[in-house]
Amino acid sequence: MKSRIVIAAAVFTLLSLWQPKLAFAVDGEPWIHDPSTVVPCNGKYYVYGTGGSGLVSDDGWIWHSGARLPIGGAAPDIIHIGDRYYMAIAVTGGGLGGGHAGGIRVMWSKTLDTNSPDYGFNDNTVVATSDGLEDCDAIDPSFCLDPNGRLWLTYGTFFGFVRLVELDPRTGHRIEGNQFVNIAIDNEATDLIYRDGWYYLLGDHGTCCSGANSTYNIVVGRSREVTGPYLDNMGVDMLKGGGKMVVAASGHHIGPGHFGRMVLGDDVEKFSCHYEADLDKGGRSVLDIRPLLWVDGWPVGGDNFKDGTYEIQSQRSGFALELAVDSVSMAGRRGFGGPGRRAGQGGSAANTNGPSSTNAPVAFGDRASGPVTPIPLPDVATVSTNWPTGEIGLRIGDYMLRPHQKWTITSVTNAGGYLGSPYFKITIAGTERALAATEGAEVVTVPAFTAAPEQLWQIDQMIDGTYRVMPKSVPGSAEPLVLTAVGGSTPTLARLDPNNDKSRWNFRTP
Repeated sequence: MKSRIVIAAAVFTLLSLWQPKLAFAVDGEPWIHDPSTVVPCNGKYYVYGTGGSGLVSDDGWIWHSGARLPIGGAAPDIIHIGDRYYMAIAVTGGGLGGGHAGGIRVMWSKTLDTNSPDYGFNDNTVVATSDGLEDCDAIDPSFCLDPNGRLWLTYGTFFGFVRLVELDPRTGHRIEGNQFVNIAIDNEATDLIYRDGWYYLLGDHGTCCSGANSTYNIVVGRSREVTGPYLDNMGVDMLKGGGKMVVAASGHHIGPGHFGRMVLGDDVEKFSCHYEADLDKGGRSVLDIRPLLWVDGWPVGGDNFKDGTYEIQSQRSGFALELAVDSVSMAGRRGFGGPGRRAGQGGSAANTNGPSSTNAPVAFGDRASGPVTPIPLPDVATVSTNWPTGEIGLRIGDYMLRPHQKWTITSVTNAGGYLGSPYFKITIAGTERALAATEGAEVVTVPAFTAAPEQLWQIDQMIDGTYRVMPKSVPGSAEPLVLTAVGGSTPTLARLDPNNDKSRWNFRTP
């Protein structure tokens, strides 16, 4: 494949400078290749892959084997419509059996739980084929249910065209007389999604199946009509090799492919994919689930949150989450005033910014004499001696690099997780003082982290790149409440309102 130069949107480039970087794939034994879209069913999550591989998760974070394909095949996809789970599977093609004569079958079951009496796939029917000679390979199927209730299937590989056909959403059968439409080349494992009046065609570009040497990446084009043309951000048709980059190799994760979108609500979307090689897991092909961002009308692969120490900044005000304690001032010269001004010549010579202020002489301006000595930042071990020993409340204030404004965020082992991520503990840096939800839907810090549910936090990147911060549990409440700024100075827990910035936060490295 020819390499491509992709110019990222300037707004996202600036935004990404402040975002935590890609941390990890999902936990457990997430071994899979060519995964379907992740689908929930009866409180569990399911995903299916090539060669009969399939995974199940109770929480979306820890995955293990347990799902299975109803028939042998490759690159399945699955969609839930009404009381049926439709599955599409490529049973030949893609070089399977030595050729590109392909066939895609669709079948359905009322559940994905193999222990249920309702489990069992029915009505195995062929919906697309290729004869091995034509310029298409019928493999890598993917469903799309549009807002009008019409069901579409894309398929094809870089051996020829990517094609689109229409299916009957009541049966999964191909609509009689429906003719395929060619919509892309130089792609495979496509996924068609709809958002805000646009159809987006995402596909794998590059080479697969070479482990750490695979060059898979995911690109996209969009169209107002489901049948195309699908153009990238530069106006190049995907039938002529176009495609805007969505996600590529990052860190120790090589060859992302097989995109599957999940809309979770409240401006949170995620996508599933596999990596051709996770170097941290011996180069095996693994499942991952990551945030999906939207920038200037285009999908962008977000990053899973990484452990670290951060300022937690309110998107509403730009101010920082902090302990409600007195600030301890830093010693040092004052730097305001015109040339030659000295203490006592206008303004107060005393440092009045906190309980530890001193009246030591200070000099102003660029004519001050004496050695240049670095001023150390306050040390949490020193300033915390005056903090209360029990619960301490929170507020939002202007950020001054003080210890009561720095938060260490750490993934919690053996605590489970949620879709694509572990739970986190949030503590004041250098201490075990932990952020916690309280009965009455408030937030405080407690003296020590105990891994209680109200001390475990979800941190989800939203579609604009900001973050939603949500406790696993709020005592006395079953509502999904999130960290919210009330005005410019008070934090609380409340339902997220996607139409304003009160519940949106940024994480900046001090």
